Amino acid sequence: MKKVLTAILLIGLAATGCTAAPQQGVRQAAPEFNLKALDGKTLQLSALKGKVVLLDFWATWCPPCRAEIPHFKELYAQYHAKGLEVIGVALDDGGERDVAPFAKENQINYPLSTTGAQQLAQQYGGIRGIPTTFLIDKQGKIAKKYVGYQDKAVFEKEIQVLLAE
Repeated sequence: MKKVLTAILLIGLAATGCTAAPQQGVRQAAPEFNLKALDGKTLQLSALKGKVVLLDFWATWCPPCRAEIPHFKELYAQYHAKGLEVIGVALDDGGERDVAPFAKENQINYPLSTTGAQQLAQQYGGIRGIPTTFLIDKQGKIAKKYVGYQDKAVFEKEIQVLLAE
């Protein structure tokens, strides 16, 4: 009975976007990616070594994803010159056709990609809920994983720690 109640609680938390604290411990290497951004530039994790990377899996139709976008825009503007890269990987079925107008309308100031999004999601352990956001340290290792909406302060606190490492 206790296992059933725990499972129900975890499902309920995931459905509301709430999750337990990210697991602590040894950082694992983040899977390499080679994505084409909407602006045509190549986004490659290995080329970002020495920078902190916020990698967000999201979709235009997802309300919690949309709610995080202003946070990411602000974080990018505030910390980009200090070594933060923000990359949005859109999982929309319509790909660039859906994402490009959304990005323009919402004045998204950080790179977005739709190319190979589903494959990359699998490489990152299979995305089971969106938004799912990874913070990758300067050595290319996953420092934190968040499933569901997070307030800007949650990301900012960890970004500051990672930038200082």
